[in-house]
Amino acid sequence: MSSDEPQQQGAQGPKGWAPREPVDTPGASGTPEGTADAPGPEGQAGQAGQAGQAGKKGKKPKRPKRKGWRRIFPTWRMVLGGFILIVLLCVGGFVAGYLIVDIPPANAAATAQSNVYLYADGTQLARDGEVNRENVPLSQIPKKVQHAALAAEDRDFYSESAIDPKAMIRAAWNTVTGKGKQSGSTITQQFVKNYYLGQEQTVTRKVKEFFISIKLDREVSKDDILAGYLNTSYFGRNAYGVQAAAQAYFGKDVDDLDTAQGAYLATLLNSPNAYDVATHPENKPRAVGRWNYVLDGMVKEGWLSPSDRAKIKFPTPKEAKGASGLSGQRGYLVQAVEDYLTTNKIVDEDTLARGGYRITTTLQKDRQDAFKKAVDDQVMSKVDKDARKVDRNVRAGGASIDPDTGKVVAMYGGIDYTKQYVNNATRRDYQVGSTFKPFVFTSAVENGSVTQDGRLITPNTIYDGTNRRPVQGWDGGTYAPENEDNVDYGNITVREATDKSVNSVYAQMAVDVGSDKVKDTAVALGVPESTPDLTASPSIALGPSTASVLDMTEAYATLANHGRHGTYTMVEKVTKGGQEVELPEQNTEQVVSREAADTTTSILQSVVDGGTGTAAQAAGRPAAGKTGTAEEDKAAWFAGYTPELATVVAVMGQDPNTGAHTPLYGALGQARINGGAYPAQIWAQFTRDALQGEPVQDFDLRLAEGADVPAIPDPTDIGEDPTPGGETTGGETPGQDQGQTQGQDQGQTQGQTQGQDQGQTQGQDQGQTQGQTDGGATDGGATDGGAVDGGQTDGGAAQGGQTDGGAADGGETDGGALGGLTDGSTARSRPE
Repeated sequence: MSSDEPQQQGAQGPKGWAPREPVDTPGASGTPEGTADAPGPEGQAGQAGQAGQAGKKGKKPKRPKRKGWRRIFPTWRMVLGGFILIVLLCVGGFVAGYLIVDIPPANAAATAQSNVYLYADGTQLARDGEVNRENVPLSQIPKKVQHAALAAEDRDFYSESAIDPKAMIRAAWNTVTGKGKQSGSTITQQFVKNYYLGQEQTVTRKVKEFFISIKLDREVSKDDILAGYLNTSYFGRNAYGVQAAAQAYFGKDVDDLDTAQGAYLATLLNSPNAYDVATHPENKPRAVGRWNYVLDGMVKEGWLSPSDRAKIKFPTPKEAKGASGLSGQRGYLVQAVEDYLTTNKIVDEDTLARGGYRITTTLQKDRQDAFKKAVDDQVMSKVDKDARKVDRNVRAGGASIDPDTGKVVAMYGGIDYTKQYVNNATRRDYQVGSTFKPFVFTSAVENGSVTQDGRLITPNTIYDGTNRRPVQGWDGGTYAPENEDNVDYGNITVREATDKSVNSVYAQMAVDVGSDKVKDTAVALGVPESTPDLTASPSIALGPSTASVLDMTEAYATLANHGRHGTYTMVEKVTKGGQEVELPEQNTEQVVSREAADTTTSILQSVVDGGTGTAAQAAGRPAAGKTGTAEEDKAAWFAGYTPELATVVAVMGQDPNTGAHTPLYGALGQARINGGAYPAQIWAQFTRDALQGEPVQDFDLRLAEGADVPAIPDPTDIGEDPTPGGETTGGETPGQDQGQTQGQDQGQTQGQTQGQDQGQTQGQDQGQTQGQTDGGATDGGATDGGAVDGGQTDGGAAQGGQTDGGAADGGETDGGALGGLTDGSTARSRPE
């Protein structure tokens, strides 16, 4: 046996026994390792363990040191100690806060200041009016109105404490982390904020609100708090308190409100600007949804029976009236600036309403005056309400943006803010019509789109402009829009189709590009994605969507700026009490290629030079633009730009009593109002006056490849009618049988030589002279000229095809619209 064997036996010990860690004992001090009194080598472990136990009888061993990864984590004692410390700090902080923070006197909100609005040059634009407030006791506020407010804001008000800690922590965290305004406060907290504090979203204010709410809840009854809340809350329309709101929205005292009206006022507590359906008609679906939420909450809480709930219908508030100090254009401009500030979260809506701000706008007084004068000269001076009842329905709206800076330099909102409260430049409830078509073409160039037979889409690409031609390549059902006055254009280039605003061409182009891509391009240019009826379907091309005049101005400004987009701005500077408010940066980015934007500009120049927008030539400057008309002539548009200024004008029809959209047939003494008439005339006068004295600039365009190369169609591919039987006699069928047969046999050699040499020479010389005189593309335009005596002789788009029908003896050709809508859209629109 080796000398190691006894050590191994001693180390093993009895079965199941394990050696202890070496420890120091009083008797082991100074003892060498390996003795029986101290731990030694492994072979002596058993003996050492027994000796250690004997020497330390009645003593606890030291806790072994934490080794390895265990040292990273705190012990349970450390965790417990930390938790107790935090609790003590919180309790101490709570006690200190409760003792230090007193209930202050009412803040200056009860006597709110005015806001001052300035033009860009510093001259005063407007000063908003005095605060409208009338306090009433809770006993004068019907229970149904009280319950509606509770259902909207705090259903557990009478049973809960003054604060909701969970909601408070969430709101404070979101404020600190920059996630925007967050509520979740109880009615008690909201009252404290309204009456004792300010509206600033800061942690300090939240802390004060917390302690004041707790104290107030102990010292004041719930009824008094609810009364204070209902008398201090802002309901919009410069109305503070439920009594002022009842008068502002329904023209009656609060105790005369019914349940539907009370629920509507409760809806406004969440966001007055968002739910005022008279000021912002496009917000009605959201307002109705919130209103239903309030009523459903009343039923859930037992404050309203289901049977009574079923009988209640959404109330229509009366049209708002602006303060007398905001008459004329001033009120519209103030409203638009306030919308800009609150929408961009520069200033909270309630805070802004309490006043004290000095706001310098981007609006230029001389251009603002020029816009008003242009509308007065071209439209309002022609209104005769006594002679023509329909004239009382005439409205106008306009906006102008500097494309280079994105600044709104002028705006026309209506005849007078105190008479027509809704701003016609910012409302989103009228179809934009054919002013949307340029976005389709821009998208085609941006995406390198091709036709169904593989031809690149350029200004010279030929399309079939047959009236009610079903679109090809779309699986959403049959869609065959009609052209204005049901005109058949036959084969026509994209440039000509834009000049004449041919619906059948642009509906097909939307399919070729992809309606989803068209929508994406429009949004990138500046049309809000939330725009009503901005649906990705072929009808998108014809403009059933209801973007505002200002929205469309922003999008056209992007085209004018060579495809670079920056969100518009209306504010240069905001200060309060000498402190400057931070404004968002104006970031500009290339949203579509310069080639796509500039090529679109080139075809829109053609619209002004010889299409439906020739009235815009009166501006006396190089211009590009597009006309548009909504369904049943309820609105007429002109959207255009020079290199220096993008401006959109719309003339609208609205019943002054009901607010319903009305056709403009017969208005201003005209049988119909198209975008190429009054809107283009307003645009031309304003643009001329706004740019007076500035040097004339021409467009600096960089066209896409192939944009200036004429396309020569293959007659076997172009112009075929997609439906059996073709067109009526004299139209496309004989034109293809005779014209394309003869044109290929004789005309491929002679026709395309003589037809293009002679026809396009003679046709353009004679046709554009005689054709524009006798009727657009008629009797010399596409007939007896352009593609005549050869290639498409006596048939294709010539005699019988487009004879005596081009622009219908000089009339506007843009038209008739979303006929036969089976693509999911219910709107109809005439692009002109």
